[in-house]
Amino acid sequence: MGEGNSLPEGAQPPDTVAQGSRDETSPWEPCYLLRNMIGKSRWKILAVVALFLVMAWYSISREDSFYFPVQMEGLKCPQGEVEKKAAQLIGNYSRDQPTFLQLKDFFWIQKTSTYQLPYGVRGSEDVLLRVLAITNYAMPESIQNPILGIGFQLDARLKCLRCVVVGNGHRLKNSSLGNTIDKYDVVIRLNNAPVVGYEGDVGSKTTMRLFYPESAHFSPKVQNNPDTLLVLVPFKAIDFHWIETILRDKNRVLKGFWKQPPLIWDVNPKQVRILNPFFMEVTAAKLLSLPIRPSRKIKQKPTTGLLAITLALHLCDLVHIAGFGYPDSSNKKQTIHYYEQITLKSMSASEHNVSHEALAIKRMLEIGAIKNLTYF
Repeated sequence: MGEGNSLPEGAQPPDTVAQGSRDETSPWEPCYLLRNMIGKSRWKILAVVALFLVMAWYSISREDSFYFPVQMEGLKCPQGEVEKKAAQLIGNYSRDQPTFLQLKDFFWIQKTSTYQLPYGVRGSEDVLLRVLAITNYAMPESIQNPILGIGFQLDARLKCLRCVVVGNGHRLKNSSLGNTIDKYDVVIRLNNAPVVGYEGDVGSKTTMRLFYPESAHFSPKVQNNPDTLLVLVPFKAIDFHWIETILRDKNRVLKGFWKQPPLIWDVNPKQVRILNPFFMEVTAAKLLSLPIRPSRKIKQKPTTGLLAITLALHLCDLVHIAGFGYPDSSNKKQTIHYYEQITLKSMSASEHNVSHEALAIKRMLEIGAIKNLTYF
């Protein structure tokens, strides 16, 4: 009698119990089997979930240190704060240095520079004089006398210069930051990074574009605004010769470049500026601890991006960055720019130490000298 409920081997239980009156604890029920499986492994599941939550929290808290979601409307202007933070990074910091080289400093007075390019102009004074005679040094009125942001009377004329330095990094791709970037008073861009076709992610406003001959865009009028300042970053003496031959329409310089720069460069000379090498010196010596004197062993130089951040610290009352940072060195296939398919491998032969620069930028982020619109 004790075996009256047993079934032959391989038989299925008869479905004789009416639906709704079925025993919910029947070992043949799928729900029972599922509950039994979950019961046995619930601690493992809870452990996995807990581990996931801890990792997510760590990732978010770590990223928040280098990420700052910005609402430009009503943004308060921390006047004097950037200057104080810059003084923490740069010893004997002063904003007295001119942003651009001026003809008067080299024409009437025989001004000698301590260093050669890119940290000074020693030995390049003659060609520099000719270049400064056909370019300009004036800072636009909108930068010299910015109006305090929304919520203040327009005639207050209180200084609040809000700047963003737009890097060329892959992190800008699909970022939808274009409208935010265009709201800043000053938008600084780098090298030949395009805006046409990428406006949704990088914006369309360009106040300044830092470049050197090899990085000059072949269509400057297409990729910049009519009033964009085209700021030459001179790394070597031949860079002055290049800009002179372009602007004076003389025989082009063909040798001395690691990549052929434009031979035809359609720009208004009055929009061209020559960046004071002081900023390159400060970036190298104070932010990267690089030797300023020429050395055969150490040929590292700051990137245009880090140089642009140094410039922004000098000019602005609020400094944000976007599109900075390179992929991890183990990620060989990840592109490094938002507009082209080159990878980190292309940086292997350069004179830039991107890991060293990343540490410098993170330090600026940590002390609050700059804020980040993208993750870093």
